[in-house]
Amino acid sequence: MHRPSPRASGLVAVAAVLATSLAGCASGNVASSSKPVLHSFTKQQLTDEFWSEGACFADINRDGVTDVVSGPFWYEGPSFATRHEYAPADKVSKSTKNGQEVTFRGYKGALGNENEYSANFFAYSSDFNGDGWADILILGFPGENSWWFENPGKSGSAHWKRHVALDVTDNESPRWVDITGDGKPEIVCASKGSYGYAVPDAKNPTAPFTWHAVSPNRNLHKFTHGLGVGDVNGDGRMDLLEKDGWLEQPASLAGDPVWTHHKWTFGIGGAQMYAYDVNGDGMNDVITSLAAHGFGLAWYEQFREGGEIKFREHIFMNKEVAENPYGVKFSQLHAIDLVDIDGDGLKDIVTGKRFWAHGPTGDPDPGAAPVLYWFQLQRNADKSVDFVPHLVDSLSGVGTEVKAQDHNKDGLPDIVVGNKKGVFVFTHVTRAASAAEIEAARPKRLH
Repeated sequence: MHRPSPRASGLVAVAAVLATSLAGCASGNVASSSKPVLHSFTKQQLTDEFWSEGACFADINRDGVTDVVSGPFWYEGPSFATRHEYAPADKVSKSTKNGQEVTFRGYKGALGNENEYSANFFAYSSDFNGDGWADILILGFPGENSWWFENPGKSGSAHWKRHVALDVTDNESPRWVDITGDGKPEIVCASKGSYGYAVPDAKNPTAPFTWHAVSPNRNLHKFTHGLGVGDVNGDGRMDLLEKDGWLEQPASLAGDPVWTHHKWTFGIGGAQMYAYDVNGDGMNDVITSLAAHGFGLAWYEQFREGGEIKFREHIFMNKEVAENPYGVKFSQLHAIDLVDIDGDGLKDIVTGKRFWAHGPTGDPDPGAAPVLYWFQLQRNADKSVDFVPHLVDSLSGVGTEVKAQDHNKDGLPDIVVGNKKGVFVFTHVTRAASAAEIEAARPKRLH
């Protein structure tokens, strides 16, 4: 195990960003307060090494406390100061920094000035063999294997047994989510040219997952961007979202039928996509970034015309500052999560700028601040909506994923990020505030 330096694990206060009433929040832990509060996040950097473009929360050692998984390590909660190596971490890199050669553990990233890609893009956790211990699922570099690592439990063996989950996992936003409706998650991705999902076998957990294609072979490239799961047509079944439309889940999955593809252009390929009723009209809309390596954040309003599902595009952040009502812009929105941050019953967008997706000179604005934001969904009296941007941090950004989940069980969603700058936990805190403080903290609309 490893203990990061005090600098790497120190807490840094982040400015308060929003006032809201928590009355009526779904979580009982915070619903008791009806007074306006300010929301903020404390920042903790667990390491500055680059091992992964993703991270997740999970109780790895079954002590009732949430831990963090990123790369070949898991970090013990609640302090995350102790790091355990569950898979080989023998990568050593050399790069230059300020004109000097530097040597460091991990892949090339912010510790030097060169770019490299890790073998670890996404991290999830599930108990695959039913022994009561949380295992780790790693979706790696696009086009390569996905693996699950078997938690040794109390035996505590250094490196966990590794099992192939799926031999080819394509797309840059694969998901671990229940698309079949059986209450258990599956890997949703593209593989060998087709969209589909891979199901673990509970009776034979060490066997590779069973692949179910939902589309014909479309020769999908392994680096295809944009993917999501949600009920688009309101029939109670999860559909598959992608940049060129949505695939409708049929009434029965027996025999692996081809899902009907409804064509629509949702940008050129962003990050994780979501079906959610943004404006409260009872129909699920689509939320997506427009280009994972460019600009654009939008929601597509669903409407019906002659019984056909169509969408109206609403871009609320793009290439120019003037294109956002609050003057916010950033590029490389390669990760999105959708969660109710402020407890008002509406889901908000968590996203940011991926740090060095293609290195210090690649993609638009590679040297701009690697920001992390949450966009608060507000429904207005005139039936319009607003996404109010709240800065969480300007020195971390996102990877290929960002996850918002309550790690300390206080009813407030926290955020975890793994990327080329390291691993970060942002713990959500609130405090009561005066009317003056609330007004001062509220983001100002420019137009």
